Amino acid sequence: MSFLDYVASRWQQLLVDSYQHASMVLQCIVLATIVGVLVGVAVYRSPAGAAVATALSSAVLTVPSFALFGLLIPVLGLGVAPSVVTLVLYALLPIIRNTIVGLSTVDQPILDAARGIGMNRFRVLTKIELALAWPGILAGMRVSTQMLMGIAAIAAYAKGPGLGNLIFSGLSGLGSANALNMALAGTLGVIVLALLLDAVFVLLGRLTTSRGIRG
Repeated sequence: MSFLDYVASRWQQLLVDSYQHASMVLQCIVLATIVGVLVGVAVYRSPAGAAVATALSSAVLTVPSFALFGLLIPVLGLGVAPSVVTLVLYALLPIIRNTIVGLSTVDQPILDAARGIGMNRFRVLTKIELALAWPGILAGMRVSTQMLMGIAAIAAYAKGPGLGNLIFSGLSGLGSANALNMALAGTLGVIVLALLLDAVFVLLGRLTTSRGIRG
């Protein structure tokens, strides 16, 4: 069976796997963004705190994904839980770092003017600082999403959902019928999803960032 015939005969299952893969990545990005922004807000005024937060999130990336899945399986079992925890941990660094940089580079005269018109600390943070830092935060989310698309495929090692199951099944059965087609379909599916999600983030940036900030 040719690759195109394989895809045509199994397109429904491929769509289900693709949906599960994209859904898991996007949900993990949302969780990582919430955690990362909260951490960034908490430490951006403290050089020591910012350094510790960045160092800890950087340390996660030094751990091979297979090893991290293996460490979490005895604690969380197989399936969605270890997959989500691993992906969220790997997504944190770009978001935390970009949040800290974005917040710490807001011009002081802008903050002084906001306080001068009666805005309290919370409103200055939410209406001014986070708004100006948003393009950087979104860039961190975009980088994390591209990184997680590949790592999510390895979640199949922990029986996680997504296209990784096709890749693992195909590679483990090389030499048998359709094994190569299976691995290729999973790999190309990850690439296509990564490109589509990147385009979504570009569009989101244009819709949520004011022209003044973009300029």
